[in-house]
Amino acid sequence: MSAAGWRHEASDADVEVHGWGDTRADAFAQTTLGVFALLVEAGTVASSERREVRAQADSTSALLAAWIDECLYVHEIEGFVAATVEMTVCTDRLAHGVLDGETLDPDRHTIRAPGGRPRRVSLDVDGGLHRATVAFPGRIRDVS
Repeated sequence: MSAAGWRHEASDADVEVHGWGDTRADAFAQTTLGVFALLVEAGTVASSERREVRAQADSTSALLAAWIDECLYVHEIEGFVAATVEMTVCTDRLAHGVLDGETLDPDRHTIRAPGGRPRRVSLDVDGGLHRATVAFPGRIRDVS
């Protein structure tokens, strides 16, 4: 496995986004990119706009859930999708970062949606590699 990246894993019940990196911030950023790749095809999003996102929580797993919720809020309210994610702060209780991307363009993007809000998140460190998982219920569906 490379130093940083993400992947999707689907089952009958869930679609999981796995992100990993050398730091917790890397794992958060990669997982966020994987979540946005559920919504639009990765590689089709231009970096023409920026959005700041911030989340707070009482534990690291709750922080990951809050961070993903805040990113999804920006997507749902503004129609914004990210091409890159830069975490500027990622402590045990605070996450702040910048999403570079663009507003959805139905002529260029196939728009998809998960089956609901994230139902499970997890974080761990294995051999110095930080890993994050976010599970969405059901299957991803086209909504274009």
